[in-house]
Amino acid sequence: MSINIIILEYGEIGHAMEFLLKNHQSLAIWDKYPPANHAPIKLEDSIPRADVAMFCLPVNPHREIIHRIAPYLQKHCLCISVAKGLDETGKTAAQIFSESLPPSCPYALLYGPMIAEEILAGNYAFAQLGCRDHGIFKTIQDCFAGTKLYLEHTDDIEGISWAVILKNVYAMVFGMADELKLGANVRGYLVTAALQELQQIVMRMGGHPDSPYRLSGLGDLITTATSENSHHHALGRKIARGEINDISGEGPHTLKMIEQHQLLPIEDYALLALIHAVLSRPVDVRSQFENYLQYQNR
Repeated sequence: MSINIIILEYGEIGHAMEFLLKNHQSLAIWDKYPPANHAPIKLEDSIPRADVAMFCLPVNPHREIIHRIAPYLQKHCLCISVAKGLDETGKTAAQIFSESLPPSCPYALLYGPMIAEEILAGNYAFAQLGCRDHGIFKTIQDCFAGTKLYLEHTDDIEGISWAVILKNVYAMVFGMADELKLGANVRGYLVTAALQELQQIVMRMGGHPDSPYRLSGLGDLITTATSENSHHHALGRKIARGEINDISGEGPHTLKMIEQHQLLPIEDYALLALIHAVLSRPVDVRSQFENYLQYQNR
């Protein structure tokens, strides 16, 4: 039996979700600026029929959209976010859901190696569904049955939130290293250094110590850090070339929010501190990188 799903925003990941679900579930697609090939729909008309609302938009508009749709949500409607960043108050998508949704409304996170271009090309994708209720996981797993998106369940909302948010930050350093042609040995070292810091931070933020080693952590880090389709890998390359205009994305914004809201002591994490230093002063990146490597291996 199909369920009613509304996809909120028709960007790359919204396209990918439509591609996966269109032959299996009943879909509605809402976008603030609908493309020419989609008739505009009114949220107030479509939300009351939705069993699932998929937030395929950045984290910043989440609270605004929730306030708009909350009066029309069915009590059982599941809100799912794929957003991997912090809003301007330094909150994760899960925190925004917890603070803004009606108490009866369930929510979940969908995080993992899900590059939209690969999904649209018919390739496999993998993700964790973070939710407290295993019954919700089974429902969403059934939604994607017959597709090439494979899901696993976790109840570690805090852990996967911070693992997936920070992997965008760490992915940039892989782009820097590749642009500087520091070699595969350095890339291998960076994986272990990033994972060690991810685990420390995830535990500091209340998550489980194994979450950084699952799909939302290591899986998504490797995907984002090595794919030529990755925005954050490309950002790292640009920074290493000294091209500092238009350095924007969830990774740089995450570092800005961490510093602005004092969410973490950046200086306690050497690799995170290197990335922050390079973004703050993107000159002579090679020297900064090599100083980091030499200091860490004294």
